[in-house]
Amino acid sequence: MAVVKANAYGHGIVGVAEAALAGGAACFGVACVDEGAQLRSAGIDAPILVLGYVPHWEADRVLRLDLAVALTTTQLALALARAAAEMGRPARVHVKVDTGMGRYGVLPEEALDFMRACHATPGLDVEGIFTHLATADEPDPTHAERQLRRFDALCGVLDTHGLLPRVRHAVNSAGTFAFPDHHYDVARCGIAVYGVPPADMPGLPPLRPALNLKARVARLRTLPAGSCVGYGCTFVARRPTDVALIPIGYADGLSRSLSNRGWALVNGRRAPIVGRVSMDQATLDVTGLGDVRQDDEVTLIGAQGGDEITATEMATWRDTIAYEVLTGLHVRVPRVYLRCGRPVAVAENGEYWTLPPERY
Repeated sequence: MAVVKANAYGHGIVGVAEAALAGGAACFGVACVDEGAQLRSAGIDAPILVLGYVPHWEADRVLRLDLAVALTTTQLALALARAAAEMGRPARVHVKVDTGMGRYGVLPEEALDFMRACHATPGLDVEGIFTHLATADEPDPTHAERQLRRFDALCGVLDTHGLLPRVRHAVNSAGTFAFPDHHYDVARCGIAVYGVPPADMPGLPPLRPALNLKARVARLRTLPAGSCVGYGCTFVARRPTDVALIPIGYADGLSRSLSNRGWALVNGRRAPIVGRVSMDQATLDVTGLGDVRQDDEVTLIGAQGGDEITATEMATWRDTIAYEVLTGLHVRVPRVYLRCGRPVAVAENGEYWTLPPERY
């Protein structure tokens, strides 16, 4: 399962879904019904599971879109059953069990009765059962192993009563690597699909990031000593300073927390972000970085020359994780999709279109 929630972790949901299908993905995981609808509108007909909360009033829409949903409440089960009766086709559900995440799901001790009730409800196709690991990316495997034992024990009980669904799943990206013997029927790969390690885990296979975040130099100036840069004058030049303005800011996903502490690559070398990152612009100190010109390419995430800035490294500057860096990239930032180094599709402001072959 390629998990493509949050606009495919910031990469663009439709372009990623098409690439994932071409690469062998069997199904998709999304967080909400709207994300499933976006895939269906783009012509994606592969199985889709809504992993997050589905309000009961969306039951009709779930069936119209042919989505499977995570089921944890009787209220949603009954709403889906009513919609199934009206439309003449079953509602596909995966019962979620909370084995130790403490967020969302039926508790193991409640699961047998809940499963009985689901099987007794006309119109419900109990397709799967799953859980979610809280600490698969932590060095200590104790809690995750305890969760897997609870899940296995519950599946054994359900099997004894003839209630075990045909699909079981538990592992996310980190769990896929950490617990290869517990892939069950589906491995739910999220951030690893995008070539980003889920954590600093030993033994990870080499991952190649799919995303490069780039901008262009919009303006170059040499500021005299004593000049300030940006709102609040938080940066004051101590010497004559060459600065490059780039048209990307916190509205695009370049966090304001990178003010005076982030970096970009210009001419293959690191240029510090100086002054405050504003809504639509940021400023780099490019003093001593060679011949920098207007419209030159600037790399904020990715490789340039002999250096590379990863989403994980940027996350350390922001005191967060790579997930937040990537999912924070706004839809107004154009996504250009490459195949064999050539552009084949573009996504911008929620629109997605493929490029004709003569363009590449």
